[in-house]
Amino acid sequence: MKTIAPRPDFHLDLEFENGERRRFDMRPLLAMKPWNRIATPALFERVRVEYGTAVWPGDIDIAPETLYDDSVPLPDDQRQGASE
Repeated sequence: MKTIAPRPDFHLDLEFENGERRRFDMRPLLAMKPWNRIATPALFERVRVEYGTAVWPGDIDIAPETLYDDSVPLPDDQRQGASE
């Protein structure tokens, strides 16, 4: 993964190394450990890219395969600049 941007309602906009831009919905995971620790907007927005995946403070991460497989492609009109 190249870039990541937190979006409202606990979604992530992702840009992968192959140029694809996709959106991942974190809401189903936020009731489970360890992701329940980032279930507030202030903590969720602290996401960054490390080692090719999404990482939050406290060593919370998610497999890049999950991010890709469970995300949906972003239509061209919804592709906003993601940042690292």
